Amino acid sequence: MSKPLEGIKIIDFTHVQAGPACTQLLAWFGADVIKVERPGSGDVTRNQLRDIPDADALYFTMLNSNKKSLTLDTKKPEGKEVLEKLIRESDVLVENFGPGALDRMGFSWERLNELNPKMIVASVKGFSDGHHYDDLKVYENVAQCAGGAASTTGFWDGPPTISAAALGDSNTGMHLAIGILTALIGRDKTGKGQKVAVSMQDSVLNLCRVKLRDQQRLDRVGYLEEYPQYPHGEFSDVVPRGGNAGGGGQPGWILKCKGWETDPNAYIYFTIQGHAWAPICKALGKPEWIDDPAYKTAEARQPHIFDIFATIEEWLADKTKFEAVDILRKFDIPCAPVLTMKELANDPSLRASGTIVEVPHSVRGSYLTVGSPIKFSDLKPEVTASPLLGEHTEEVLASLGYSQQEIFNLKEIQAV
Repeated sequence: MSKPLEGIKIIDFTHVQAGPACTQLLAWFGADVIKVERPGSGDVTRNQLRDIPDADALYFTMLNSNKKSLTLDTKKPEGKEVLEKLIRESDVLVENFGPGALDRMGFSWERLNELNPKMIVASVKGFSDGHHYDDLKVYENVAQCAGGAASTTGFWDGPPTISAAALGDSNTGMHLAIGILTALIGRDKTGKGQKVAVSMQDSVLNLCRVKLRDQQRLDRVGYLEEYPQYPHGEFSDVVPRGGNAGGGGQPGWILKCKGWETDPNAYIYFTIQGHAWAPICKALGKPEWIDDPAYKTAEARQPHIFDIFATIEEWLADKTKFEAVDILRKFDIPCAPVLTMKELANDPSLRASGTIVEVPHSVRGSYLTVGSPIKFSDLKPEVTASPLLGEHTEEVLASLGYSQQEIFNLKEIQAV
């Protein structure tokens, strides 16, 4: 079965996480992604946080599935010539270099457009062009701070907190993939390529839109009724950290289950929604709460929401997190166990759906990685191993019309 992006050739000039996450997604869906790497070293994540000596690190393998690796020294005339040929035959170039790096290489937007007017040039930025911080180097945690996530994460009596989720990196890559696909559809209509850029700050802020919502509500009324600080605490003029409170107006909290004293993840997340109040009361053995004026409405419950959570924790005391969720889901109560990476890695449902896959690798052996989070009725993306450094150099050069002698000569030049 053909894949939707078959026939789309992508030059992948990205490294580390944001850009590779983008191009890997497109490769899963059938694009021919050629990762251009520096001879002898390649993407820095090949050797970062290694667990097996002399094997590509998991950091690299989990972000570069389904790609080809072309080693190319673009500082040499011969390397530039190869790149020019590749540009003429490609649809998309994706990069996450520092500002001006492509221009210094001799491949400005004007030059790229001259070589291939249909070329889409997609860029990961730290900040949008023209931003007063657009010269700053940005990493994951920097983006989370600049995009508003850190200031609104954590507890009110502690410092701003970084999320373990890659809100700055992989999230930006997903946004860029959407931009590339949109530009490809636009090209089908106009015949012209264009520049596409996504900044890490913008991508984080896009995921924090409910906090921007809350800032405007706070500016208007001076308090946020769904936050733990209401009604007894005080609000300043900025959105506070809300601990484990839900962001959508449904009170929720992470609550202890059986074994929490020795297991730091023996918890569930429990959400109290208005329509679920009666089932919650029945599940807890508190039917008298259903029509009690002190509990009947969300407004009535908020002043003593933590007393309610304490009662729920008493109910949870003799139940594991899995036992508790199995009971509560029968009452249609929104909840989930706090799952560890080990539990997720071994989850049979995630293995069966392709969300987590085991991939054979020629050097390091089998490893686990994430599969496509997007599911289709007529497509099941196959995840293949990440390429060894320069593994496809001869194949790519041959496809560009280079003879075996010319390929040999290029490899000799790059080895100098």
